[in-house]
Amino acid sequence: ADPDATPDAAPEPPSAASAPPGPGSPGGGAAPQCRRVTFEIKTGPDKGHRVTEVVRPDQPLQFTVGQGVVLAYAPNAPEDLRYTPIDVHRGPPMLVLAGLFAFAVILVGRLRGLTALIALGISFVVLSFFILPAILHGSNPLLVAVVGGSAIMFVALYLCHGLSARTSVAVVGTLVSLSLIGLLGSVFIRWAHLTGNTSDETGLVHALYPGIETQGLLLAGFIIGSLGVLDDVTVTQTSAVWELKQADPTMSARKLYRAGIRIGRDHIASTVNTLVLAYAGAALPLMLLFSIARQDVVAVASSEIVAEEIARTLVGSIGLVASVPVTTALAALLAAADHGRGTPAKQGDAGPGPEPLPHP
Repeated sequence: ADPDATPDAAPEPPSAASAPPGPGSPGGGAAPQCRRVTFEIKTGPDKGHRVTEVVRPDQPLQFTVGQGVVLAYAPNAPEDLRYTPIDVHRGPPMLVLAGLFAFAVILVGRLRGLTALIALGISFVVLSFFILPAILHGSNPLLVAVVGGSAIMFVALYLCHGLSARTSVAVVGTLVSLSLIGLLGSVFIRWAHLTGNTSDETGLVHALYPGIETQGLLLAGFIIGSLGVLDDVTVTQTSAVWELKQADPTMSARKLYRAGIRIGRDHIASTVNTLVLAYAGAALPLMLLFSIARQDVVAVASSEIVAEEIARTLVGSIGLVASVPVTTALAALLAAADHGRGTPAKQGDAGPGPEPLPHP
């Protein structure tokens, strides 16, 4: 795709129509051969024009009649090469999937689910209109990620769980853990000499915007990627401590902490496994390549592209583990000091009443 192409000049999405097979079309038992596909441009200055493209049988992107297609526009190329199909238009299935997701969340979560969807929308707004533009304009990616992530966290937690002491404890616990992730990530990225330039996308961004620090971009990814899991852990731990206090108002801060940390250990075991498997699933094609190459484990783990994923997983997991005792301790101290839940008086605590007067 030509980076100079403007949105008005890049038709999206034209429909694809397959032309009748030509002389070289497959027939009988012959091996598959190339075929010609005709695209009709639906938007832009060349609306209504048709473009013919040769599609190889081994090409991953294949087309069907009437299918929406995204074309790249190169205004300086020869007329017959200005438009090139680069992707399939996936708008309808993605919209249906998003609708099913929203329906399921509201059906089960009701009002709380609706507020969660609103918070999710605000998170995308912060990401699209603050974090990404600030990084593109040369701001420090780490600082942008911390400020933007904190804004997302404040909105998500207070909007979904309300303005309360327990929500504030979850906010503080999340901020402490994010700070730890930022510190550890910064140390180990420099110590391991991770450049952050291990993918085609990162290389293209660095070529178009040389002022962006790829190491800072990598660290910003560490922080933003861990934010969602941290919210879940801190809110769960805070709610557990408050429920323990409500069930037994006589519990001291020490007892609340011990009971809450037992719950937290189970949460750590399941959440860390979830985080590791999520990163492993994202890097599955890469793991398959190393398996095919039959390299030893040490060599694979030492390569930058794998070491980057290992650092991302372990740094995020350390911050996740640290959030449990920090949040539990803060919640226990605050819940134990809550004088609004005093121990109710029992009838037998007042001592014996006055002796009855003798009958005359």
